[in-house]
Amino acid sequence: MELPWLGQHCSERACKQLDFLPLKCDACGEVFCKDHIRYDDHKCSSAYKKNVQVPVCPLCNMPIPVQKGEIPDVVVGAHMDKNCKYNPAQQRRIFTNKCLKSGCKRKEMMKVLCEQCGGNFCIKHRHPLDHDCKGSSHPTSKA
Repeated sequence: MELPWLGQHCSERACKQLDFLPLKCDACGEVFCKDHIRYDDHKCSSAYKKNVQVPVCPLCNMPIPVQKGEIPDVVVGAHMDKNCKYNPAQQRRIFTNKCLKSGCKRKEMMKVLCEQCGGNFCIKHRHPLDHDCKGSSHPTSKA
């Protein structure tokens, strides 16, 4: 070994690898190699202080508090059954721009305005020749 004073040894008893880029556990404060830095990998006795995960309801996107010893899936399931504020009818609709061509029921996400008549049309009827444009004397298409 050329530079034995550089780096630190992994605190895991079975490892003790000399690591030149050691990582310090934010829960227990001991130094570990990359293979043992996770709480589960070195059986961290202080993991309960830092290893806190807050599940989020998949319907209403609200964080659900979970008490120590409770199973997160059960708590989130109970929230979805009782307290969830999700309302599918309240969801914002994306396709709101209705085509003005008679007989067409398509809706687009963005407005597609005709330059001649100013009407809103779907992609299929966006050109003046496709929607019988009344905006000018002779409909032309730039396409």
